[in-house]
Amino acid sequence: MAQRRQRLIEAAKQPLPVGTFAVGAGLMVAGVTTYGFQILGFRALSKTDYAALNALWVFVFVLAPGIFLPLEQEVGRAIAARRARGIGGGPVARRAAVLGLAFAVGLAVVTIAVGIFTPIVSNLFAGNAGLIACLVIALFTYGFELLARGVFAGASRFAAYGVSMGAEGTIRLLPVIVLAAAGVSNPVWYGLCLAFPPVLATLVALRGQRDLLPPGPNAPWSELSTNLGYLLFGSLFAQVLSYAPFLGAQVLATSGQRAAVADFIVGLFLSRIPILLFQAVQAVLLPGLAAMVSSGRHDDFRTGVRNLVVVVAGIGVLGVLGGATLGPFVGKLLFGSKFQLGNLDLALLAAGSGLFILALTLAQALIALLGHARAMTAWFIGIVVFSVVTALTGPQLFLRVEIGSIAGAGASAAVMSLQLFQQLRAGVGEGSLAALVEQIGTEPLEI
Repeated sequence: MAQRRQRLIEAAKQPLPVGTFAVGAGLMVAGVTTYGFQILGFRALSKTDYAALNALWVFVFVLAPGIFLPLEQEVGRAIAARRARGIGGGPVARRAAVLGLAFAVGLAVVTIAVGIFTPIVSNLFAGNAGLIACLVIALFTYGFELLARGVFAGASRFAAYGVSMGAEGTIRLLPVIVLAAAGVSNPVWYGLCLAFPPVLATLVALRGQRDLLPPGPNAPWSELSTNLGYLLFGSLFAQVLSYAPFLGAQVLATSGQRAAVADFIVGLFLSRIPILLFQAVQAVLLPGLAAMVSSGRHDDFRTGVRNLVVVVAGIGVLGVLGGATLGPFVGKLLFGSKFQLGNLDLALLAAGSGLFILALTLAQALIALLGHARAMTAWFIGIVVFSVVTALTGPQLFLRVEIGSIAGAGASAAVMSLQLFQQLRAGVGEGSLAALVEQIGTEPLEI
């Protein structure tokens, strides 16, 4: 009884997973500065060049998190496991650095080859070959940043983790303010503002971090590969599905529709505003979930997870209503009078984004309960459904990818929901439940 009482006292003192507030603050700064970057870019560039800049944005945020986020997660897990055993994590980080460098070099070679031997520069990047160079730079800088974040997470340096996220967004935005004020209209300069900040932000976050990588015994490759394959493909599939509406619109657009795609991109970012709201709600709900795990109230915990899903769905509904009513007004207010996208488009984009947020939340829960393969499969099903529905829907460019996005994200969410609740109904241990809360609390939902 005394031990149980002490556990409850400790749970009351620390109701949130370690790092929730630090990571949440970094996410909020990153989110606000992302919108600042997009607003200034849209106002300063022609619509064609803005679409080209966001082709770079999408490739960066599909490839970098898709490839390097799993490495971050595995580094964090491996270093945390070593810390729990009193073993230094330096060798793990060095192994991961070699692997990350190999990934970056391989992706860079493929990117350069695709830029030279395919029409991607003229079609997606509006003839701006410099944007390919920005993409190559970004592969290395984001790889470095995500590896460092894995080290921060494994060493419980979540303040540094949050600083990294917030500093990246801030360093990205500041030069764009100068470029826009100076009337610079070359998208390559804006692309450089996207490519270099990760390494600068990481250096800022590293300030004052002592004994971050203490020496320890050599790390075999197997220490990083527990679920790396599942995580890698799952992360890559998730990023592809996240940006599937943009990718679909860019691939299917005719030369005369390139400028209109810029408005569609703005609509896609507007539809993701609910992610910021979800981050705030998440911080409110997590204390209750953590307390339930600490006190052994597993039935109440399962109810709490269901309530979290209901809240996520509710935020998605609010996003759809906001897109249908206020979307065009907010778009013109933020991005200027040249923004042109209707209520229906914004409502449908918001529906797809809401379902994606739901799927991502469920994926975090599945991964925490060691369902890596199930999460990967669900993301892949979503991509297949998106592709089929988009191909079979009518000729209207935006409508077909919007319907495809809703169908794809909805399919992933449905598959994950079924798998998660089957696993919860079958019963899981207290350690797995605690891991679930921490996964949801500290795994960032980035825009």
